[in-house]
Amino acid sequence: MASGRTRKMDSVAGLRPAATPSSAVPPRKKTTRVQEERYRVLIEDVADGFYEVDLRGNFKFFNDALCRIFGHPRRAIQDRNYAEFMDAENARIAFEAFNRIFREGGSVEMTWEIIRPDSERRFLEISAKLITDARGRKTGFRGIARDITDRHLAQKALQASQTCALELSETSRQAEQRYRAFLNFLPDPVFVFNQDSTVSYLNPAFERVFGWSLEELQGKIIPFVPEDCRAQTREGLARLYREKVIHNFETRRLTKDGRLLDIVIDGAIFYDEAGRPAGQVITLRDVTQDKHTARVNQALFRIARALYQFRTLDARLEFITREVRQLLDVEGASVILLDEDRKEFFFRESVFDNLDTGQRMKEIRFPVDKGVAGEVYRSGKPLMVNDTSQDPFFFARVDEKAGYRTRSVLDVPLVTQERMIGVLCAVNKKDGPFTESDLALLSTLANLVSLPIENAGINEALERSLQAVKSLNRAKDRVIHHLSHELKTPLSVLSASLNLMAKQLAALSSGGRWETTLDRARRNLQRLLDMQYQIEDLLQEKDVTPHRMLSVLLDQCTDELEALAAEAFGEESVTDRLRRRIDWLFGPRDARPENINLMRFTGESVKILKPQFEHRRVRLETRLEDTPPVFVPADVLGKVVEGLVRNAVENTPDGGEVRVIVRRGNAGPELEIRDSGVGITVENQQLIFGNFFTAYEPLQYSTRRPYDFKAGGKGFDLLRMQMFAERYGFKILMNSTRCRFIPNDKDECPGDVGGCGHLSHPDQCSETGGTIVTVRFAAAADPVPATS
Repeated sequence: MASGRTRKMDSVAGLRPAATPSSAVPPRKKTTRVQEERYRVLIEDVADGFYEVDLRGNFKFFNDALCRIFGHPRRAIQDRNYAEFMDAENARIAFEAFNRIFREGGSVEMTWEIIRPDSERRFLEISAKLITDARGRKTGFRGIARDITDRHLAQKALQASQTCALELSETSRQAEQRYRAFLNFLPDPVFVFNQDSTVSYLNPAFERVFGWSLEELQGKIIPFVPEDCRAQTREGLARLYREKVIHNFETRRLTKDGRLLDIVIDGAIFYDEAGRPAGQVITLRDVTQDKHTARVNQALFRIARALYQFRTLDARLEFITREVRQLLDVEGASVILLDEDRKEFFFRESVFDNLDTGQRMKEIRFPVDKGVAGEVYRSGKPLMVNDTSQDPFFFARVDEKAGYRTRSVLDVPLVTQERMIGVLCAVNKKDGPFTESDLALLSTLANLVSLPIENAGINEALERSLQAVKSLNRAKDRVIHHLSHELKTPLSVLSASLNLMAKQLAALSSGGRWETTLDRARRNLQRLLDMQYQIEDLLQEKDVTPHRMLSVLLDQCTDELEALAAEAFGEESVTDRLRRRIDWLFGPRDARPENINLMRFTGESVKILKPQFEHRRVRLETRLEDTPPVFVPADVLGKVVEGLVRNAVENTPDGGEVRVIVRRGNAGPELEIRDSGVGITVENQQLIFGNFFTAYEPLQYSTRRPYDFKAGGKGFDLLRMQMFAERYGFKILMNSTRCRFIPNDKDECPGDVGGCGHLSHPDQCSETGGTIVTVRFAAAADPVPATS
């Protein structure tokens, strides 16, 4: 009988004794302890619960692991219905699942929530399959129960199952079939090694997970140990033979197609009839996904906790891209933001293995409807491309500009509640193609960081606005001071002149109409002084532009001065002189545009101006090209040329250079004045044309002649040129670079290139800073009429 039982077990399990060559099959009559030991070990070292229930759901067969999972002794489970161990809802779910198997066949996996005797609720993963007898009649259900609430308890149940396996180890054909069905149904890979480490048995789960079949590996050594795990494997084998059993041994193994899996090994030694080791029974559990999930959860928690520690947008984006590169194991990661005004994408932050690639990416812009990012923007959905050479959306121009080769790319949208702000991008997966798991991870990360990115951008814009407001406030203070100075001087002269006139007239005659006239003059002069004190209030009015306010103020001054002169002297010539002076400064109201050859006019103007700064060692170079005529008043054009040349000379130290250029532009003639001077700070560039503003303190001009270095001027030159531009339809553009050795307004230039201690050669001065002012005219063929 024993021999017969052994033959049956061998035929079902497909196993052979370790001492018998794989090609030799032992006689069916002979039974050995080796085969029985193998099956016993397979049952005893399985942590999961194995059960059989009849069609009514009453437990007929089960192992100790199931008892431990349920928390009941065997007698409390035997012949009892599964519904008694759970609440009504879970019993209903289980009932429907068993009925579905009964009707349709196959197998099913479900989750049970059971109630243990101590009222503790446990969650189980249950697999079930229909049992049929030899006649094909349905007799019950067989399956596996795995406690997913506490894997540690499940492992203890595996060790405790040895006693249960000995009790259940029957030599009957029924038990043999039961063990075989159990091994084939196990969801985890199981294999049996002979003593020489060759394969004796593999279960179907092994083939499903690792890819090799029993036919491929029987009698051979499994080639799945990575090179860097060999020493660890030898250590594990030594521990197995020393302790006879091994649990929770963590390592890595290769699949047939080269994938690397994280696994946990449980194993035991089985023995022959003489009590000698005959081989090993090994159970493997693939924990690759579990570990990956744990790493991802840890990373997401770390990112969520650290994200708000970075206050600036760039620092926050750099942190995000570095985390993406590490989590997905890619060559590069980028945050591509959307410029809605220009309808373009730009790389706000890029981190690559090659630092130069990341820097070049930051300089690239591309249309919002191009590339993989463009398709993501259009559809609002992630896009995974594992072969860019075959993808219709891939935009190769970006690679050309960056000097890089993109093989694979994964883009997901960065979306807030209101809009899409950009794309989170990963490039060139290192260990194979991108997967759905990578897509889910990057999408999760994008959802996590989208709002912080937008918030950082808003904070950045607010900070820029705050700095602009502070700059305007500083400029306003300087404007008020400058206007006060400019108005006080002539008004003080007028006041003193009136007093002197009163004394001289009193000496000539006593009494008379002149006293009344002087009193009227003093009253009107006081009105001008009152205007001065009202300037600050005028500047704070948002609906009054500086240009218009100054024009009105000057018109008022003109009328008052004319009346004063007429009443005091009765001489029209004085009024005429005052009017001519104001017209010279701000342009006569009746000045009429005319066709002017810009090349000849500029050349003649420069010749006239050049003697005025012969005392300065500033080289003047002209490059004049013939252009179509411009349509502006000659007086206005003369003031523009003079003002720009003087501004360039006064800001250029001795030894520097000023260039005057006339050329054909895309839209019409252009006049360009280029100097190698100290330049203007970015803050002042934003203010210099839009406000009544000078780059130097207003009192400097009183101590310097025109065209002296840093003479400063009265502050009207650039203002009136802007007023001319508005009136006669030309544009004035400025681009200035502040000398890097004197970056702040308060830093002083020595005024002579040869006296600069930062330069090894005077010619280097032109490389450190300078200003370019460009005047763009409309051609006379399409004249712009003058406006008042």
